[in-house]
Amino acid sequence: MLKVIKMTINGKEEEVAFDSRESLAETLRRRLGMTGVKEGCEVGECGACTVLIDGTAIDSCLYLTEWAEGKHILTIEGLRKDTGELNPIQQAFVDEAAVQCGFCTPGIIMSAVELMNSGETFTREELRKKISGHLCRCTGYENILNALEDVVGKK
Repeated sequence: MLKVIKMTINGKEEEVAFDSRESLAETLRRRLGMTGVKEGCEVGECGACTVLIDGTAIDSCLYLTEWAEGKHILTIEGLRKDTGELNPIQQAFVDEAAVQCGFCTPGIIMSAVELMNSGETFTREELRKKISGHLCRCTGYENILNALEDVVGKK
């Protein structure tokens, strides 16, 4: 039996029907077409499904859709401005060549947005710890850390 929920996704009020067993990742991808939310491990180990829920980075594969009632959800699709300009962290990933296959990228960027929104700056070692919940099989993390340092690192 389907339930209906209201939540704000990328600044737009949405009403969506979902199965009570669905994770937010499943609902975002399959019912709302937010394919930037990747389904990787589906057990909270890889970080590919990370979205911001009321400003906090959350593995959406572990978050039931019904818990999102009335919440503000931000996905990678909601970062680019209407003018087409990239978010500063997205631009840093481009500038630092921090993307290879791209599967992990949306989740890491969403965690970086949380860091950016905190107004704090972080050392490289702190950034390494902050993204430790994200698995990348391609880059070796150095270019990702370079991109993070460009935006939220201590210079």
